[in-house]
Amino acid sequence: MKNVRVVVVGAGVIGVSTAVCIAEALPFCSVTLLADKFSPDTTSDGAAGILFAAKFPDIPLERQKRWFKDTFDHLLAVAQSQHSPEAGVMLSSGWQIFKEVPAERKPFWAESVIGFRFMTEEELKRFPDHKFGHAFTTLKCECSSYLPWLENRFRKAGGQVEQRTINSLQELSNSYDIIVNCSGLGSRTLVGDNQVYPVRGQVLKMEAPWLQHFIRDGDGKTYIYPGMHSVTVGGTRQEDDWRLDVDEGDTDSILKRCSRLEPSLSHGKVLSKWVGLRPSRRNPRVEKELVQLPGRRVPVVHNYGHGGWGVTLAWGTALDALGLVRQCLQEMQLQAKL
Repeated sequence: MKNVRVVVVGAGVIGVSTAVCIAEALPFCSVTLLADKFSPDTTSDGAAGILFAAKFPDIPLERQKRWFKDTFDHLLAVAQSQHSPEAGVMLSSGWQIFKEVPAERKPFWAESVIGFRFMTEEELKRFPDHKFGHAFTTLKCECSSYLPWLENRFRKAGGQVEQRTINSLQELSNSYDIIVNCSGLGSRTLVGDNQVYPVRGQVLKMEAPWLQHFIRDGDGKTYIYPGMHSVTVGGTRQEDDWRLDVDEGDTDSILKRCSRLEPSLSHGKVLSKWVGLRPSRRNPRVEKELVQLPGRRVPVVHNYGHGGWGVTLAWGTALDALGLVRQCLQEMQLQAKL
């Protein structure tokens, strides 16, 4: 097939990953990455970007495991290459701790991370409010470096980048043969999906270079993630909350909760405060459909609704989206023959 025009809408970690996968695997496609915001202004840019996952209720577990493992393996290769500092990808070791023993003591992703084990009683002594924990090495992917690095990789594969706002798929129907929707919360407007909702997250970046290990409370609301240039501390999980301003009440709460887990944080210096809206959904939507637009039916591949797990699942769901684009191409070939 000669020069099929593909557009990927959305330039967060899901959109850019998907655009790279398509452009590199399908050189006969001309791929455009189109978004109203690019790094450093995306939700992904503020993400702590540490890799572990929660279980989605209605997606086969094998598929979720594959999403996680594909992303982990892709980022591990980056972390172990010369590109690591430029791409903002590094190994990170630490603890996930629980006030009560969770129903599933061993999470589904335990086999994919490095050296997963249960914490010893000795290790748990420093966290007197917590009864149980996981120790493991995972990856941290800092999107403020990773997204520009990936965008560069996309351009090298022949991809085009365009910055503009679109409000409906109809605006794209005459210019492209396949539309790939990675618009996150934007899918409420773009495809009328009210199942996507915001979960507000506030984090602080701190200077505390002596901290080397991550600590995450199993409830997902309190965490300390040392990175390449600063420590990300958080956080909040406020459903259906659209506020993008920093809430100083949240700032105080974050510092108080994190200092309980890591008392030396009281000597850290707050460098910046950030708020983002996670594009949450009961399950991420990774599927294709034919959409009737004025004059023709256009194949649309959806890849959005990852919530707070975008970085963790981005490469895995991008590979799935690539597979769906391949299916669209096969169906278009069949149509052409008929």
